[in-house]
Amino acid sequence: MILSAKRIVPEGLKYAKFTPANFKLKRALVVTKLSRYEFEQLRHPGLSKEQLEQKLRDRGTDVEMVLYLHNLHKDFERRIVQSFQDVGCEVKLSSRSSLSKDVMSWADVIVPVGGDGTFLLSAGRASPLFALSQQKTPIVGFNSDPLHSEGRLMLPKHYSDNPADAVARIKSGDFKWMHRSRVRTTLLGSNGKIPESTDLFRHTEVKMEQVTTDPEMLDNHMATKYKAKMKRILPYLALNEVFIGEHISSRVSHLQLVLNHQDVVNKTKCSGLCVSTGTGSTSWHTSINRITSRDVDDLLQSLPNSNSADVLRLRENTQEIAHRYNQGLLFAPDDPRLCYSIREQICVGVWPSPKTFKKRDFVQNVFVKSHCIDANLVIDGSISYPFNDGAKALLEVHPEDALLTIALD
Repeated sequence: MILSAKRIVPEGLKYAKFTPANFKLKRALVVTKLSRYEFEQLRHPGLSKEQLEQKLRDRGTDVEMVLYLHNLHKDFERRIVQSFQDVGCEVKLSSRSSLSKDVMSWADVIVPVGGDGTFLLSAGRASPLFALSQQKTPIVGFNSDPLHSEGRLMLPKHYSDNPADAVARIKSGDFKWMHRSRVRTTLLGSNGKIPESTDLFRHTEVKMEQVTTDPEMLDNHMATKYKAKMKRILPYLALNEVFIGEHISSRVSHLQLVLNHQDVVNKTKCSGLCVSTGTGSTSWHTSINRITSRDVDDLLQSLPNSNSADVLRLRENTQEIAHRYNQGLLFAPDDPRLCYSIREQICVGVWPSPKTFKKRDFVQNVFVKSHCIDANLVIDGSISYPFNDGAKALLEVHPEDALLTIALD
């Protein structure tokens, strides 16, 4: 099934007057985590409970731990449901497979329960709804297992022990809004056609509901600059990042980038491109760019005066130096900028071109053209579009695309 929708931006951002004080909480949609045990059940639908557990044991899986974590998540979900019901809310439960536009439009608040993956799933599936609504539906997440999950997108870990306190504060309006910037992806081309997307979170043979937007003509300047006639905005917005690269990770990705609509075409061969928001700066962005204390020590040892007193003192603090550097990679969730990162850029011979092309930098927008063989453009590690030779995309941030979330503390 294909759904087509025009993007409607509320004039003057009407939701701006939607303050915590006048937020009316009556209906809560709890989005449940897909546990490892449920994942195995989907993979082996024909097995009984006993047969499934025996199959897992036969292959060496720690079944007791899998069941323990499954029950832990389910018990926590029940606590969340009860907490909302205790303040007079009607509650609906939705799994990944049943999460739809209709059920999300019913809710006053969307409540992912689990980890950051469940939060990203909820935010990603809510994108088409948010783009069309006159008032945004806020999201607030609860980490069901803070001992095994960092859950940076969720409420602080204190509220995993005291979810009723968080729900009471939300009900009374004792919270703040946080508008998290998201990446809008626009495909450019000659005919406005859009390839079919793949939901990487699907674990069954159920085909993903295809949501599309209407094609539009490019203005003359953009059409000339990027040699394209039509544009089509993808209906899914990236809360963390957009990744572009070859499907097979061992294959080199060949990409061309134009930054901030400049006249310079930057050519690179690499292991892929990651374009991150401030929210995503704590995730893949940091993993790509972080350094270790060993890196710092190796660098200091390479200095000509590596045995000097000053350098030796620095070598005693390599862990602190690395920590400060890694913290400097982070930027605010509501920052209107993007930060692109080139993974493992090839820097020999003619690559990159020009040689001054930075492997990482802040930008307002990024135009990307593919010269790949079997590549994908992936939104938040979930929604994937083919992005092969000749495909073009513009990545940018628009204030009206921000995700409305609830922040405590």
